Amino acid sequence: MWLTLLSMISGATCYALFLGHTTNLIQSLDSSRRQYREKLKQVEEYMAYRKLPRDLRQRITDYFEHRYQGKFFDEEAILGELSERLREDVINYNCRSLVASVPFFANADPNFVNDVVTKLKYEVFQPGDVIIKEGTLGTKMYFIQEGIVDIVMSNGEVATSLSDGSYFGEICLLTNARRVASVRAETYCNLFSLSVEHFNAVLDVYPVMRRTMESIAAERLNKIGKNPCIVSQREDLRVDLNTVTALLQSAQSRDGSPDSC
Repeated sequence: MWLTLLSMISGATCYALFLGHTTNLIQSLDSSRRQYREKLKQVEEYMAYRKLPRDLRQRITDYFEHRYQGKFFDEEAILGELSERLREDVINYNCRSLVASVPFFANADPNFVNDVVTKLKYEVFQPGDVIIKEGTLGTKMYFIQEGIVDIVMSNGEVATSLSDGSYFGEICLLTNARRVASVRAETYCNLFSLSVEHFNAVLDVYPVMRRTMESIAAERLNKIGKNPCIVSQREDLRVDLNTVTALLQSAQSRDGSPDSC
């Protein structure tokens, strides 16, 4: 009898331990979903506190759903705890589809591509969002991972549309001028941005890439009726001509329409 009772107690204890371990495991696996729900609850409470209009609340909710896909991670904190090498490997892996889709990267120095990719910031825009406004100072350029944007002139005319693998916003970073056109999201857009500080820091190390981007920018300016003067007096464009030409041909092979801005 005692053996039976002891066996029952032992079995119940083992079952309880197993159940507790399984529960903890499930909760651990679902922690990102729980954090997402908690974040969304905070956002909803904030919107109610600020008495935001219903349409704006819906846009904010849609934004969170599209960006986080039901899971929430503090990616910057996670990457910040990794070694520099591991961090670069993770970022390069996450951006592999972007690099593969951008013709400009095809014949570029792999070290240049790595330096650019590790400085990119992920951003999401909703349909109708003005990503770049004509006449403003440029603080960043963008690479399109997924989505469609329209290049809009001052008269409201859409000069062209850009999609996966294109980039825009580099012109005023090269010229220190104001934006020459507006860029508006036609669909949900998953973009990677490069700040002007990182842009200049990288191109200072790779002067051939700067000249290549200046050449492409001049051609784009010419196509939209703007003065392509940023390269008209540059004698050093004759240097490394073969490299520049190869990069230009690569960039144009998949991107025949003019970009911005």
